[in-house]
Amino acid sequence: MYRILLLAIVLIMFQELFVLVDFNSQSKENWEIVDDVVMGGVSQGNFEINEEGHGFFSGEVSLANNGGFSSVRFDLPTLKVDNYSGVILTLKGDGKPYQFRIRNSYLNRFAYTAKFSTNGDWQTIEIPFSSMIATFRGYRLDLPRYSGDKIEEITFLIGNKRDENFELLIDKIELY
Repeated sequence: MYRILLLAIVLIMFQELFVLVDFNSQSKENWEIVDDVVMGGVSQGNFEINEEGHGFFSGEVSLANNGGFSSVRFDLPTLKVDNYSGVILTLKGDGKPYQFRIRNSYLNRFAYTAKFSTNGDWQTIEIPFSSMIATFRGYRLDLPRYSGDKIEEITFLIGNKRDENFELLIDKIELY
């Protein structure tokens, strides 16, 4: 039993990371801003790839007109990820909390969500698939957690129930 456990640990340690997004080879046209304007709000998000090769998601969230969120999403061709356990985000935030979301099917209206905090410095944030919960329009659904089967869309979202400016630099997104 000990040998099997040791072998499993060694295999996990040497599992290669899979780079899902590297902004040095990305085009900003692959990313789409979705703000609360789709529901009458007035928040405004922007996305660009800066000179250093980072994705730069920024803007202003407003609670006016029942608004309160901004997001940027990236559609992928269906990617099987059942050989991986989670996502590693390398990013620099502004000290505000954000959400990382995965949709495993374009047919689903819900996403699997994980909240993370930023601290103003470069961070490596590890999100196990098993920690991601099903949500729809900010509400938790009574569904199983994300199984880590496939990915068709990823999203970064800010919606902290207050008026605020935001800035999030994203270096890369990897699977582990």
